[in-house]
Amino acid sequence: MKHALSHLAVTTDVLFALLAAFLIALSLVSIFTARHLIRRLLALNILSSAVFLLLVLTARTADGIDPVPHALVLTGIVVSVSTTAVVLALYLRRYRREPPC
Repeated sequence: MKHALSHLAVTTDVLFALLAAFLIALSLVSIFTARHLIRRLLALNILSSAVFLLLVLTARTADGIDPVPHALVLTGIVVSVSTTAVVLALYLRRYRREPPC
């Protein structure tokens, strides 16, 4: 007797795409519903990681070697880290001026 799901070919590409879709949905919900700035920043970092995963998946499924998505991911990582550092510095400055309690 064959298994009911044996006709579905679940590859790593499909799993990566589903993971990226889940991370994008999770981060968008968190960005729009979170009230705390740090939680929004974490959600934005998760969103950028999901986009990086999609870009690497695109490069993986392309015919031949395509270095452009990899270069975009490396550039995006640098921009994401620097943006996170600037936002955290601004938040720390605001927190020192106006403590929450």
